[in-house]
Amino acid sequence: MAKKVSQEATKAPDRRLTARRSRAVAMLAALAAGAVVCYLLAVPFLPALTWALVLAIMFHPLHRRLLMRLPYPALAAAMTVTIAAIIVVVPLTFVAERLVNEAANAAQIVAEALRSGNWREALASYPRIAPVLAWMEAQLDLAGFAGSAATMLTGYSASFVRGSVTQIVNAVLTFYFLFYMLRDDREALAMLKSFSPLAPEEMNRLFLCVGSTVHAVVFGTLAVAAVQGTLGGLMFWLLGLPSPLVWGLVMGLLAIMPVLGAFIVWVPAALSLALGGEWEKALVLVALGAGVVATVDNLLYPILVGERLKLHTVAAFVSMVGGIIVFGPAGVVLGPVTFTVTLLLLDIWREHDWGGQL
Repeated sequence: MAKKVSQEATKAPDRRLTARRSRAVAMLAALAAGAVVCYLLAVPFLPALTWALVLAIMFHPLHRRLLMRLPYPALAAAMTVTIAAIIVVVPLTFVAERLVNEAANAAQIVAEALRSGNWREALASYPRIAPVLAWMEAQLDLAGFAGSAATMLTGYSASFVRGSVTQIVNAVLTFYFLFYMLRDDREALAMLKSFSPLAPEEMNRLFLCVGSTVHAVVFGTLAVAAVQGTLGGLMFWLLGLPSPLVWGLVMGLLAIMPVLGAFIVWVPAALSLALGGEWEKALVLVALGAGVVATVDNLLYPILVGERLKLHTVAAFVSMVGGIIVFGPAGVVLGPVTFTVTLLLLDIWREHDWGGQL
């Protein structure tokens, strides 16, 4: 009888342990399903959240100074968002205005040059090229095609730089998220620490890693944009093109924007020179633009960012380009951040020797 009771007593803890494991498995399954759904919900807002995080980190010192003088956190956050919006929107508006105006002018120049036929005189000294282009003009109606393409290009440029509905919504959401990131930054960081399996000191290292990566990316982007704008302006000045200072500034600002670049300015300029008969200048402009200005981005950016993050140049390049491929324009930030955070977590894993405890 006593033996039977002891057997039942040993089975009871096993049943309780099995039930506890079942509940744990069910909870993990629910958490995994919830994490997947939350990820799908957050994906449409990923670009806005990324740029809001970048602006929050970059304008955090200003926000702290305002908090010291203003008793209301919401007012300090609103003022910081306003300043950030002015700094970001004004240059973009300047670039948009220049691009719309020049797109219209370039479209008109291209159409008139092809209709007038002045390009034939410019190609008279090139007997191998002239017959090919003459045949193409007869078969394809280059003048009509250029007029239609120019009109389409003008309309597309205007709609692009002014922003579609989606772009406008993303911009509004960026500053909307920025306000709450600034106002509730302490609460958000404390919540992340409370849910994280890492120690508070390790979470501080993680936050510092993200902040350092964003600063490095922003610094590298601005430095490369300054170099590209300077080279682009010098290129226009050497070739005698109009407004080299203004177009250098425009090319520098375009270089800041992911996916876009200085080629949006110098490619139409080269086409305009070629149609005007200045083939030598057009070829020089293409050679300098493609061989120098465009190459600076791929060479200088990984070096600058990799040096500040203590990453190899190849690793910095892969994180940037791979980030753009995976995440789109926001990958300029998300790629390096993901890479450096993963390396930090590997260091923490090695420090705790969690692998030997499995």
